[in-house]
Amino acid sequence: MPSKACSVALASAGAYAAAQAFLAPSAPQVSREQQVRHLRQQPAEAATSSSCASAGALALGVAGVAAATAQSKRAVRRQVVRQATATAEKTEKAFAKMPASVKPGVVTGKALVDLLNYAKENKFAIPGVNCVSTSSINACMEAAKKAKGTVMVTLSRGGGQFIAGKAADNTDDAACIAGTVAAALHVRQVAKLYGVPVILHTDHCQKAWLPWFDGLMEANEEYFKVHGEPLFSSHMLDLSEEPLEENIAICKKYLERMAKIDILLEMELGVTGGEEDGVDNTDVDSSRLYTQPEEVWQVYEELSSVPNGNFTVAAAFGNVHGVYAPGNVDLKPVILHNTQKYVKEKLGCESDKPMSFVFHGGSGSSLEDIRYAIEAGVVKMNIDTDTQWAFWDGMNQYQKKNKDYLQAQIGNPEGPEKPNKKYYDPRMSLRAGEEVMADRLVQCMEDLKCIDRL
Repeated sequence: MPSKACSVALASAGAYAAAQAFLAPSAPQVSREQQVRHLRQQPAEAATSSSCASAGALALGVAGVAAATAQSKRAVRRQVVRQATATAEKTEKAFAKMPASVKPGVVTGKALVDLLNYAKENKFAIPGVNCVSTSSINACMEAAKKAKGTVMVTLSRGGGQFIAGKAADNTDDAACIAGTVAAALHVRQVAKLYGVPVILHTDHCQKAWLPWFDGLMEANEEYFKVHGEPLFSSHMLDLSEEPLEENIAICKKYLERMAKIDILLEMELGVTGGEEDGVDNTDVDSSRLYTQPEEVWQVYEELSSVPNGNFTVAAAFGNVHGVYAPGNVDLKPVILHNTQKYVKEKLGCESDKPMSFVFHGGSGSSLEDIRYAIEAGVVKMNIDTDTQWAFWDGMNQYQKKNKDYLQAQIGNPEGPEKPNKKYYDPRMSLRAGEEVMADRLVQCMEDLKCIDRL
């Protein structure tokens, strides 16, 4: 049996011989009898000569393959360098206005803090959109690309379970956790392709849902070990139903864990009215809809003491989840302005906006109130009901437009045997939903002044 080295040499020689046969012109065919007669006439020494020639061919074959491999590797390296240079130049040009730390794709750690400060300094807010499928996720990033801005892809506990599949085993929140992580990994894979910075966030987590939150933290910690950054950018704890002291204590406990892997915490003070994703505050006492400056200062004192801890506050100022006509919500953004002044006086700092606020439940608010809230340091506003309706409306309009082609697999106005597959293909109606949702979100970004910010 030939040795391993011999086998490699034979394979190389075979490849070399095949290449030579392909490149060389065809030789005249020789009959079998002529070949045999020629071999019998060869002197015995020819065997030695033949062996030397074979060894030379083997050596030449190995050398040729090695040279070709080295040349191929150099070509690949040159191509990689060219692509990397082109990407760097494109990124630098695209993000001329952004802080240097902010790059396309999911933004975490210092880059996230820089991005939020950039928003606060330049008086615009980033839209946070609750997503329940890859289609709504993609529509968010498409809108950001169109608007040349940034977006927050937000995932909820219920949305995570839906993404995992309603039939999946949800013992100990397994499906809620798995679906949320799966959606996050989707964002991680495709966000850079849209060329925009994306904040990857999870929404309201009340006390009873902390097992879901813990599962996401475990996923973050595992991701951090491998990649040096967390899977998510930020998480929200909504413990506003608990006593203030307990709310702050639990938030601080989690922030200490989150700070170790560069995750930002969003916490809620007061209560956002209405109902969203299983959290129902429809009948809450109206006094709890308005946060007091002293409460915000308590939060700041405790959370700012956490090393490397970064946080935002969803302070209630009359905002309500749900769908309302403009003018039907008694929003008081002046509360945020007064709170900034109060915290500034307590700190004795130069900044007029030491706090970073987030805005929940903006439906029914006037554009004037929204922009006044942004001036008070709101860096993110949740946009849910409008974008959800837009997605449905896009699908509904598609159905109405193509109704005659969506009644059967075969048969339409063009003929009884005409197929309708290209009309009922789920991608068609879903894409229609994506397009309308993306367009509506661009309009929201204009309201939030999150346009041409890259």
